[in-house]
Amino acid sequence: MAKKVTKQGLPPLDWLKVFEAAGRHGSFTAAAEEFGATQAAVSQRIRNLEAWLGRQLFIRSARGVALTVDGESYLPLVHDSLRTLEQGTENIFGQSIRELRIAALPSHLEMLLLPRLAAFAREYPDLRLVTETVPKRLEFEAADSALHIRYGRGGWDGREGVLLANEVLQPMAMPGLASNWRDLPAIELRGERPGWAEWARVTGEAEPEAGPVSVDSMAHALRAARLGLGVVLGSKALAANLLQTRQLQCAEAPELATVDGYWLTWPPSLGKSSRQKALLDALRKALQE
Repeated sequence: MAKKVTKQGLPPLDWLKVFEAAGRHGSFTAAAEEFGATQAAVSQRIRNLEAWLGRQLFIRSARGVALTVDGESYLPLVHDSLRTLEQGTENIFGQSIRELRIAALPSHLEMLLLPRLAAFAREYPDLRLVTETVPKRLEFEAADSALHIRYGRGGWDGREGVLLANEVLQPMAMPGLASNWRDLPAIELRGERPGWAEWARVTGEAEPEAGPVSVDSMAHALRAARLGLGVVLGSKALAANLLQTRQLQCAEAPELATVDGYWLTWPPSLGKSSRQKALLDALRKALQE
């Protein structure tokens, strides 16, 4: 084991960068080539880092080097930290923002984000857009992406945000069936959104007859309606592209406005520079169209 050197704070950034490259390549020689240094210099920096940490990070042998258990545990942390530092530095001080990461629920990525990205991508052709799927609403805190598309009433702790669209629900069906939607079975959507009973109570309309299809996702409910399985109390925000391309059609029936909506949110640290503000504003406009 490397002899521990008592230090406080972080090891020198140069040592961490060399360790990350050596661990990524699995070779001191390859790391030396990446940095334009000698293998001896790379080896010395790794030894310095091991002495600082008091742990051996690599196993040396005649056949090469391999990460120890400690090295394997440390490498992802160093890799992600260097990547975040590099991206953040570029975003604040660089000439352009190279990558934009957006986390959202699967249906929101598919139905709210992707259909509206074409114009935004043309405006920022050199920007790489990376999406991250969040399986459940309660798992957003574990997401790596700075930008989130969230559903609710706003006001999330530690995040700023802008409302993209209010949640408005209206009966919808596939074209050709929408005019006679009263003859269709109602598709049940389980979850937090108001359902057919609430729609009937607020609008004074008769609730349609319940059908055999019950789903727990608005995306699945809209899909079922597109397949002719019934009438759905659909989200006009999520179904906007489907309505525009006439894959679905709104019935001649009252809307139900709700207190919830779709929000673009970000940490307060984002949007400090003029480039970041311009990018967020362009994305907001694209998602609100």
